[in-house]
Amino acid sequence: MTPAVKASDFFALPPSLSPFAAHFPADTVPWEWLRRIGPALAAQVFDRPLPALPPGVHVEGLVFLDLTVRLPHTATIIGPVWIGAHTEIRPGAFIRGNVIVGEHCVLGNACEFKNCLLMDRVQVPHFNYVGDSILGSGAHFGAGVICSNLRLDQRPVVVRCREGVFETGLKKFGAIVGEAAEIGCNAVLQPGTLLGRRSLVMPLTAFGGVLPPATIVHSRQALTTVTRRD
Repeated sequence: MTPAVKASDFFALPPSLSPFAAHFPADTVPWEWLRRIGPALAAQVFDRPLPALPPGVHVEGLVFLDLTVRLPHTATIIGPVWIGAHTEIRPGAFIRGNVIVGEHCVLGNACEFKNCLLMDRVQVPHFNYVGDSILGSGAHFGAGVICSNLRLDQRPVVVRCREGVFETGLKKFGAIVGEAAEIGCNAVLQPGTLLGRRSLVMPLTAFGGVLPPATIVHSRQALTTVTRRD
């Protein structure tokens, strides 16, 4: 039976990530993809040589970097990690385990990535944390955006939306970010946040819950206040 909330409501896996397609079915709940990142990487053969690494770039474990990846003078990459063509890694990036990145992405300066899937043209450029999250193609984070992935009481994350209440069973679950969604500077996405396609979280907003497609959350006092995007 197809779930009421499914991954295809938020994004489609791009052709650049077709080697992983069997692990990320469109008709499952999107947070199920988080459990599949590790197995998807474990099924890959890491047999291509790495590009020339600047002296300050530390790499360990199973890592695939397309030869067109732009590398900085300093970064840490701990596998398993797979990074696609024409992606730019900026100084001080910390990429640590179970990370899949598509084409033409930006992994920014002083940003940390862990157990996450970034599709094509995703920009995470400045001082961001992306953990246990899925970012659809064209998603953009402003400086300082944080995907909070652990509840303060450390209980499993629950998703509450109009389709019902979903027990994810995940202790760590950051955000599901739909295609072309925008998150403003210094916003915080609370554990288990779901952002629809082309949704927008205004700067300095702490948002938790589900934001429908093409809507804006614009009040820090009333998190459910949203408006349609043109």
